[in-house]
Amino acid sequence: LRVRVIAIKLRREKVVLQCLLRCQDQQLVSKAAIRIHRDHFRFPYGTADVLCPVPSGCEAPTHVAIFFLFFFFSKLEKSELEFLEIKNQKALNSSFPHNFTCCFSAMYNFTNVLQLVQNLEMLQLLGVNRVVVYKTNCSADVQRVLDYYSHKGLVEVIPWSLSKYLNVSRRARPSQSPGDLHYFGQIPALNDCLYRSMYRSRYVALHDLDELILPHTALTGVTSLRITGSPPPPPKPKALPPQDQWQNVSGVNILAHLYREPIVPILRRRNFKVIVNPRAVFATSVHGVLKAKKSSVWVNRKIARIPRGQTSLKPQSLIYEGRLLSYSADLTPAVNAVLRETRLLQTA
Repeated sequence: LRVRVIAIKLRREKVVLQCLLRCQDQQLVSKAAIRIHRDHFRFPYGTADVLCPVPSGCEAPTHVAIFFLFFFFSKLEKSELEFLEIKNQKALNSSFPHNFTCCFSAMYNFTNVLQLVQNLEMLQLLGVNRVVVYKTNCSADVQRVLDYYSHKGLVEVIPWSLSKYLNVSRRARPSQSPGDLHYFGQIPALNDCLYRSMYRSRYVALHDLDELILPHTALTGVTSLRITGSPPPPPKPKALPPQDQWQNVSGVNILAHLYREPIVPILRRRNFKVIVNPRAVFATSVHGVLKAKKSSVWVNRKIARIPRGQTSLKPQSLIYEGRLLSYSADLTPAVNAVLRETRLLQTA
């Protein structure tokens, strides 16, 4: 039996870590094992698992603290150690509080009010009943939306302030944005959400705030639409619902994104996202599971699609994808209701 602590570690540093476990009326020490996740995008720091063996005689540890071996334990004061509560000790296989959770990481400098409301309302229409947002910072209007959904019980906001301690990168690669850690600590956030949801949700989707998962066929399969920037001019778009009421709301309107990029065969297994059973996964990355009890299943492209990051395509090269319009009759009034309740919709 071992306790797993999700950590962020300087990959080149060789250290010996010890675990102090609170167990009933005693505190026991064990030597930690360190496993650095293989996906770190070549940044100096990476996500790591610190594994603490549970000593014999300790049936139900409640808290754990990690410290360096070079400290003399006899001189350690309790105030010097930060104890973490040990969770996920009671396994569940049914009767989860939530059926479907979406994990969004990481929100930083975020001002896209309209897309956030549209995304959260669409997720509810599709049966999602919990959304976890790892937030570094956002605009006051976005915070108002987060507070609204938090009060409703849909959204849980996790403060994600790694930028106070490390020089976090703003992009995916060191060549794009130098720093200590990949993309505001997105990978440790996803792993945290995975374990946070282990016995709270039947399924977990790991994707971004600019993505939306939609059923591509009547009842089976999903398609992922990536909504970024301004939509390209569409060739003779089909009927769109009235959207003038949103012109003064900051952000991108997802109902204007009705075209997708064609699939590039050489990239068909890159930049994919996952929906997982959190009890079957030990470690995840941005674009796939790293370690799991069972193998992953690739979804047929006729059932699910995901964007490929091409930005220079001409409108005539895009493919019409109007599935989103079938939800607009329900989505539009739901979005308007939220914007009115948060006083973000300006009316004449």
